[in-house]
Amino acid sequence: METLLTIINAFGETIASLWRNSGFANMALDSLGMILISLVLLYLAIVKKFEPLLLLPIAFGMMLSNLPMGGIFHMEFFDPDYIATLGYEKGTLFAINEVFSHGGLLDYLYLGIKLGIYPPLIFLGIGAMTDFGPLIANPKSLLLGAAAQLGIFLAFFLALFLGFTPAQAGAIGIIGGADGPTAIFVAKSLAPELLGAIAVAAYSYMALVPVIQPPIMRLLTTRRERQTVMAQLRPVSRTEKIIFPIAVTLLVALIIPDALTLVGMLMLGNLLKESGVAERLVKTAANELMNIVTIFLGITVGATATAEYFLSTSTLLIMALGVTAFAFGTAGGVLIGKLMYVLTKGKVNPLIGSAGVSAVPMAARVSQKLGQQENPANFLLMHAMGPNVAGVIGSAVAAGILLMLLK
Repeated sequence: METLLTIINAFGETIASLWRNSGFANMALDSLGMILISLVLLYLAIVKKFEPLLLLPIAFGMMLSNLPMGGIFHMEFFDPDYIATLGYEKGTLFAINEVFSHGGLLDYLYLGIKLGIYPPLIFLGIGAMTDFGPLIANPKSLLLGAAAQLGIFLAFFLALFLGFTPAQAGAIGIIGGADGPTAIFVAKSLAPELLGAIAVAAYSYMALVPVIQPPIMRLLTTRRERQTVMAQLRPVSRTEKIIFPIAVTLLVALIIPDALTLVGMLMLGNLLKESGVAERLVKTAANELMNIVTIFLGITVGATATAEYFLSTSTLLIMALGVTAFAFGTAGGVLIGKLMYVLTKGKVNPLIGSAGVSAVPMAARVSQKLGQQENPANFLLMHAMGPNVAGVIGSAVAAGILLMLLK
């Protein structure tokens, strides 16, 4: 009888121990809330197909880091305040001993973000897939791409007004460029504690380009302006396409050195493509490398959105400032497009100005779709690609300016 009772007690203790160490017993309410948010994002990525290549791994990374007892990611190992309590020197990027002694898989993968490796590699792939021909054929597109960065600096000053530090305000403002890798690159340097919220906001608004932009475009333009048919762009020679990335790299490096990392990798990818002598490297950069880095970047960015760091008033403010920045960036491009419409006596369709944000090629497709709704004979895609790729350069330059001033 005593043996039976011993066995029953031992079994009961085993079950109790399993329960105490299970995720069910250790699930906090705020972590459950983050898991529900991740499921919503998974729904948007899979069912609604909102930027699925990035939103899906981001959402899954968010779910992984908020599941209790998994030990797959430790955001505190990268928190400057926590690092200081461990006796590391001021400015240490991460708790080195803790990461390599007790870190999980995502702690190791996150080093690619913390050390600034993933975003430039993404830019390398983007460059290998980008045709700067429309921009070269119509250099005025640079003005539209520059005007669309208005939202970045507006959000920066609004964030300062709301009590964020200058570094945090700079990291929040860059959301207005609608460029996820650039937002991550700036946030990891200026405000790593806000990286999760900033990354989720940036990629969410990129995915919502077809929803956010059209009402703003219609509000700021007349039907006559939207019906404007633009003349066909001139052909661009191979020589021009080869010289362009070299010239842009040299110019940016000499004027805004802090933008060189992103712009330089973007132009390297493009030079590989346009040179015609590195086909294997172009395929690797645009496909295999781009896909691998996208997975690593997405899942680790999502992992930073833990309940402790994400569920706060500042996150709500970041989401609000992000959509404000994006809306004003769109408006800035459209308004400069209207000015060009007037100055050229109706030869420029203002709708292409909205493509000045760097959500490539989604923003250009929105311009095309809205233009064809007003005039079926209207083909704006190639015209919109000019400001669209100019926006990629513009957001990287704006990032360099913020880093130069606030780092």
